[in-house]
Amino acid sequence: MFGFEGTLSEEQWVEYYRKGYLKLGRTLSDAELKGLQERIDQIMLGQVDTSKFSMQLDGGGDYSNFNRMERGNTKATLEYRKIQGLEHDERFHSFMSKPLFREACERVYGAHVDIVMYRAMFMNKPAKKGTHLPWHQDAGEQWGLDRDPELTVWTALDPATKANGCVKVVPGTHHLGLLSKHGHVIDKDFEARICTPENVVYVELAPGESVLLHNWLLHASEINTTEIPRRAFSVCYMDGRTRSTREKPESFPVVFKSKVEERAHETSLVA
Repeated sequence: MFGFEGTLSEEQWVEYYRKGYLKLGRTLSDAELKGLQERIDQIMLGQVDTSKFSMQLDGGGDYSNFNRMERGNTKATLEYRKIQGLEHDERFHSFMSKPLFREACERVYGAHVDIVMYRAMFMNKPAKKGTHLPWHQDAGEQWGLDRDPELTVWTALDPATKANGCVKVVPGTHHLGLLSKHGHVIDKDFEARICTPENVVYVELAPGESVLLHNWLLHASEINTTEIPRRAFSVCYMDGRTRSTREKPESFPVVFKSKVEERAHETSLVA
């Protein structure tokens, strides 16, 4: 579709706005993919410093049967479901800072604002395990923000297939807006009417491929029925003007400085 630092076409953007998602093709070189695969295994096995990460072991099966997020590695195992804080890892931070993702963020939020990160996390469905994730949106009051984020980049580190629990979506549902004030899981009656088999698309990806997802797009995933894990890296990018509404406000790391600020800095250096 394009090279690793390629530019998205207008036709691709039309597809993204229409469907709420866009497959980007390969965004990781073989060496980069191997590096991320090795690093996430090192983190799960406790072979590197994990003190800056929040980690959750896979509970398996039902979504309500989840384990607590814990600070750092509590057990050397490849069966972690979620690891947050990967912006602190050099390899993952380098990947999430690629020019292609900057281009996407500037298209969605504008080049006049800083782009910050809400979360950079590893998502895993271990072989023959994994958690059923119900139909939901990634927005709403539960996020504790004064505006909803709109853009997530989801990257496969293993083959993501229907059999091992790839993301499934209902194209176009981001146009419905936020379906509940709180956000996340939707009403079961609405799910029965909208998330029907004929409306569902399974977003299968090869290792190293990425997909852009609108945060309001209805999506879900099943358990892993195969011997192959389904590891992935997910980054939610936000408008840099976003503020936390929690009692203890969070700060959000800047990933890309605004083009306006960069030009002003360059001008001051020349002067």
